[in-house]
Amino acid sequence: MPVYAYACTACGHAFEARQGFDEPSLTVCERCQGALRKQYGTVGVTFNGSGFYRTDSRAASGAAKAPTGGSSSSSSASSGSSSSSSSSSSSD
Repeated sequence: MPVYAYACTACGHAFEARQGFDEPSLTVCERCQGALRKQYGTVGVTFNGSGFYRTDSRAASGAAKAPTGGSSSSSSASSGSSSSSSSSSSSD
Protein backbone atom coordinates (compact mmCIF):
# COMPACT_ATOMS: atom_id res chain seq x y z
CA MET A 1 0.00 0.00 0.00
CA PRO A 2 1.35 3.43 -0.90
CA VAL A 3 2.08 6.16 1.60
CA TYR A 4 0.65 9.62 0.87
CA ALA A 5 1.77 12.89 2.46
CA TYR A 6 -0.84 15.43 3.54
CA ALA A 7 -0.63 18.97 4.94
CA CYS A 8 -3.38 21.05 6.52
CA THR A 9 -4.07 24.38 4.84
CA ALA A 10 -5.30 25.90 8.11
CA CYS A 11 -2.80 24.84 10.81
CA GLY A 12 0.07 23.52 8.66
CA HIS A 13 0.05 20.06 10.33
CA ALA A 14 1.87 17.62 8.03
CA PHE A 15 1.62 13.84 8.22
CA GLU A 16 1.73 10.68 6.13
CA ALA A 17 -1.06 8.15 5.70
CA ARG A 18 -0.86 4.62 4.32
CA GLN A 19 -3.82 4.16 1.97
CA GLY A 20 -4.86 1.72 -0.69
CA PHE A 21 -5.33 2.81 -4.28
CA ASP A 22 -9.09 2.42 -4.06
CA GLU A 23 -9.46 4.44 -0.82
CA PRO A 24 -10.60 8.07 -1.11
CA SER A 25 -8.14 10.86 -0.27
CA LEU A 26 -8.27 12.40 3.19
CA THR A 27 -9.94 15.82 3.25
CA VAL A 28 -10.20 16.84 6.93
CA CYS A 29 -7.30 17.55 9.31
CA GLU A 30 -7.35 15.36 12.41
CA ARG A 31 -6.10 18.24 14.62
CA CYS A 32 -8.08 21.32 13.62
CA GLN A 33 -10.70 19.94 11.21
CA GLY A 34 -9.28 22.18 8.44
CA ALA A 35 -8.94 21.25 4.79
CA LEU A 36 -6.11 18.89 3.81
CA ARG A 37 -3.95 19.14 0.76
CA LYS A 38 -2.05 16.20 -0.72
CA GLN A 39 1.70 16.81 -0.98
CA TYR A 40 3.63 15.62 -4.00
CA GLY A 41 7.34 14.94 -3.96
CA THR A 42 9.98 13.18 -5.95
CA VAL A 43 9.54 9.53 -6.70
CA GLY A 44 12.31 7.14 -5.70
CA VAL A 45 12.59 5.41 -9.06
CA THR A 46 15.72 5.19 -11.15
CA PHE A 47 15.98 3.77 -14.63
CA ASN A 48 19.21 1.86 -15.04
CA GLY A 49 20.49 -0.09 -17.97
CA SER A 50 20.30 0.43 -21.68
CA GLY A 51 17.25 1.52 -23.62
CA PHE A 52 15.90 4.12 -21.18
CA TYR A 53 17.51 7.23 -22.58
CA ARG A 54 17.38 8.92 -25.95
CA THR A 55 21.13 8.76 -26.33
CA ASP A 56 21.23 4.97 -25.85
CA SER A 57 20.27 4.31 -29.45
CA ARG A 58 22.92 6.73 -30.59
CA ALA A 59 25.60 4.97 -28.58
CA ALA A 60 25.00 1.83 -30.63
CA SER A 61 25.45 3.76 -33.86
CA GLY A 62 28.55 5.39 -32.33
CA ALA A 63 29.95 1.92 -31.71
CA ALA A 64 29.28 1.14 -35.36
CA LYS A 65 31.33 4.18 -36.29
CA ALA A 66 34.39 2.81 -34.48
CA PRO A 67 35.36 0.60 -37.45
CA THR A 68 34.89 3.69 -39.62
CA GLY A 69 37.62 5.27 -37.48
CA GLY A 70 39.92 2.60 -38.91
CA SER A 71 39.28 4.09 -42.34
CA SER A 72 40.57 7.40 -41.02
CA SER A 73 43.96 5.70 -40.66
CA SER A 74 43.71 4.78 -44.34
CA SER A 75 42.92 8.40 -45.08
CA SER A 76 46.08 9.35 -43.22
CA ALA A 77 47.90 6.88 -45.44
CA SER A 78 46.38 8.60 -48.45
CA SER A 79 47.49 11.95 -47.06
CA GLY A 80 50.96 10.42 -46.68
CA SER A 81 50.87 9.39 -50.32
CA SER A 82 49.85 12.91 -51.29
CA SER A 83 52.85 14.26 -49.41
CA SER A 84 55.09 11.79 -51.24
CA SER A 85 53.61 12.96 -54.52
CA SER A 86 54.27 16.55 -53.53
CA SER A 87 57.89 15.67 -52.77
CA SER A 88 58.19 14.09 -56.22
CA SER A 89 56.74 17.21 -57.80
CA SER A 90 59.31 19.34 -55.97
CA SER A 91 62.05 17.13 -57.48
CA ASP A 92 60.85 18.03 -60.94
